[in-house]
Amino acid sequence: MKILVAGGAGFIGSHLVDALVQDGHEVVVVDNLSHGLKENINPAASFYKADIRDAELENIFKKEQPEVVFNLAANISVFNSIQDAISDAHINILGMLNVLDQCKKYSAKKIIFSSSGGAVYSDTNRLPAQESDPISPLTPYGVSKASAEKYLKSYFRIFGLPYLALRLSNVYGPRQGSGGEGGVVSVFMDRLLNQEPVHINGDGEQTRDYIFVRDVVDAFRTGLHQDQVGIYNIATGVELSVNEIFNKINELMDNAGEKVHLPAKPGDQKRSCLSYSKAKKELGWQPKHSIERGLKETHDWFKKSRLLKK
Repeated sequence: MKILVAGGAGFIGSHLVDALVQDGHEVVVVDNLSHGLKENINPAASFYKADIRDAELENIFKKEQPEVVFNLAANISVFNSIQDAISDAHINILGMLNVLDQCKKYSAKKIIFSSSGGAVYSDTNRLPAQESDPISPLTPYGVSKASAEKYLKSYFRIFGLPYLALRLSNVYGPRQGSGGEGGVVSVFMDRLLNQEPVHINGDGEQTRDYIFVRDVVDAFRTGLHQDQVGIYNIATGVELSVNEIFNKINELMDNAGEKVHLPAKPGDQKRSCLSYSKAKKELGWQPKHSIERGLKETHDWFKKSRLLKK
């Protein structure tokens, strides 16, 4: 198939592009490189440096005529959304609407969207959270992701555009950034490799559901060949604290580091964990990587990447 991946130069998007190319699809990448890296893009894919909010997106759709569209382009920082909710909404809501309009206009057969499980559910009394649970996004980032899901549902009902919204838990793995917008795993590994203390916001007892990037890519690939329409959690169903993740990474790296606790960040969830039972039942997907296996593969990549930069 001809597949367009918005955000295909990013952490998750570039892994997805690699898999789609390997599967034999013709892949088009659209990315403004605000977070993604050009060197992440598979050379077999066509690349357009463009923003999903821009009018240029229509020219790309008109030329390429994609059959399926993956939208992974987004503001990825919860903290930035709190500081600048308008910018977050421009990217995550107006950008999404532009993608949807082009899908409708140029007759795409399906759109698959990268949503956020933790951000749309926020703190809930029942864990692991299920898709049938009420959503209550706490941050502007969570609100924008939930809004995008509602637009997907609207375009399906009005225009018949099939969709899947995959609510991802906390994704980690090779190529993840280790800067301020990086995930806990990548930030911790980077600091430990640099022999720097690991900073933990709050007491470190906040929990997350950590899922390896290759399992996420498998979920996207599975969704490509499904007739189902709707929202699915993509997660492990395992709740781990930040302190536990630090201990696992530190042990993997021969207990070389130490942690320093800093004040908690505003808007930070206390607990997050998602059930993937619906995805297993209806999509036939389930995670394959244990946290130990995923951390080992991620550490190997970070270590190799560090050596290559020297």
